[in-house]
Amino acid sequence: MRYSLLTFYFLFLPFLISCNDSPKSKLTIATSANMKFAMEELISSFEKENGIECEMILGSSGKLTAQIKEHAPFDIFVSADLKYPEELYRSGFSESEVIIYAYGKLILLSVKKNIIPDLNDLNRKEIRHIALGNPKTAPYGTAAMEVLKKKKLFSDLKDKLVYGESVSQVNQFILSGVAEAGFTAKSVTMSPNVKEEGNWIEIAPELYQPIAQGFIILNNRKDHLKEAQIFQKYLLSEKGKEILNKFGYRLPD
Repeated sequence: MRYSLLTFYFLFLPFLISCNDSPKSKLTIATSANMKFAMEELISSFEKENGIECEMILGSSGKLTAQIKEHAPFDIFVSADLKYPEELYRSGFSESEVIIYAYGKLILLSVKKNIIPDLNDLNRKEIRHIALGNPKTAPYGTAAMEVLKKKKLFSDLKDKLVYGESVSQVNQFILSGVAEAGFTAKSVTMSPNVKEEGNWIEIAPELYQPIAQGFIILNNRKDHLKEAQIFQKYLLSEKGKEILNKFGYRLPD
């Protein structure tokens, strides 16, 4: 009997310990859709350098903010603007102030071979649908609407406009051909599909308010605070800036 007890002890005690020692969850980064391609590279590089696993949750800044207010288990919010993260800070969802990590650039994109994007040529009959983000929840949609109104194009084009809930959905509309043209983030030009097939122009920055993009560490899961601070430091490092610049973002002065 004694031998059996000893055998049980040595064989199964490590297993019992490992069952009680559950692995730590990943650092969860709620990310505005315009940052999809840049964030994928940032996370890959960060994980290799720091050994901290990350999970990206993608959506429009407005929708992600609503989820955070419902206490979604996110550790970091990488927004496409300042309004939403500042709102979260004022509401007590963060103990650290919002940081501007980049400025986004708006482009007009088409993957149709017979269409060369031009703001002054959007009323042509070949362009039946123009995609943009929902101005109520997607900052790049807000910027696109500013452009249309400043150029006095909205009234003539309003029946052609189709709205996506995020830049990701706008990109789907454009890349699938559902929309012959659309307003999106310059970072999408790094997508293989756009590199190979897309025609695009950068919209003059004076036509819309600067798209200052904000980063904030959330306090929904305080056990991830240290890892979140390490990620913030990495994002603002020379390596992080290099990746952001590569994907078409303007860096803060």
